[in-house]
Amino acid sequence: MSRSPMVVRTVPALRRAVDGLRARKAAVALVPTMGALHDGHVSLVRLAKRRAQKVIVSIFVNPTQFAPTEDFGSYPRTWKADIAKLAAEKVDLIWNPDVKAMYPDGFATRIVPEGPAVAGLEDRFRPHFFGGVATVVGKLFTQVRPDVAIFGEKDFQQLRVVTQMARDLDLGVRVVGSRTVRERDGLAMSSRNVYLSPDERQTAITLYRAMKESARRLKAGDAFESAMAAGRELVTGAGFALDYFEARHAETLAPVSSIKDGPLRILVAAKLGKTRLIDNIGV
Repeated sequence: MSRSPMVVRTVPALRRAVDGLRARKAAVALVPTMGALHDGHVSLVRLAKRRAQKVIVSIFVNPTQFAPTEDFGSYPRTWKADIAKLAAEKVDLIWNPDVKAMYPDGFATRIVPEGPAVAGLEDRFRPHFFGGVATVVGKLFTQVRPDVAIFGEKDFQQLRVVTQMARDLDLGVRVVGSRTVRERDGLAMSSRNVYLSPDERQTAITLYRAMKESARRLKAGDAFESAMAAGRELVTGAGFALDYFEARHAETLAPVSSIKDGPLRILVAAKLGKTRLIDNIGV
């Protein structure tokens, strides 16, 4: 049985632990998570181990990125299973603060990102989201002071926002994106997949199929709008309530109108029943 990693829950304890990990000038990688870990998270940890000698995983369900109507209270929390997964991967340290540790009484500072955070994708439907993400990730970066931080590409706009923030604020962290891990049928792994009923789970793979169909048509030279419309029709025809299905510039997330406009990323967000799913692929 793997030895459980050290768990720290206060900033002073975290600082002492990080200093210990760095005693021999070891590079440190951070994998920020909200727990409910699945194989996608495990892939982030494994990439972190390839990029640094020491790996810290944070587990914190961040209330500031949830709107009052969203699922903060019901977000899956699987502490024992999470610890077992991280022990099996031989993670060095788990940073598990509570809300008071992250947002103590009198906390009054927020990071308000722009650029990719106001691209008209997730921000159009969750205007609170990236301010909450940027603030908590900014805190994690200054608390842990990692050399590298690993984020999944499934949350592609988030990856772009965090990368921009680290660069703009000179935080000294290299943000690395890790490819989306999928189930065998193509559904992107997500902690929220547990909300899907069996029938919804079968339907959910339509998102990936629709993106692949639009990407195929774009590469084949189809007209841009008709190629994208084909994907949207697949999503809505399967019963999803579509928030967006768009091709954007893969670096800036700026709108594009041709496959020649640079490296492209197709991004989708849609609701199936009570579950909102997001995904993306490169073109």
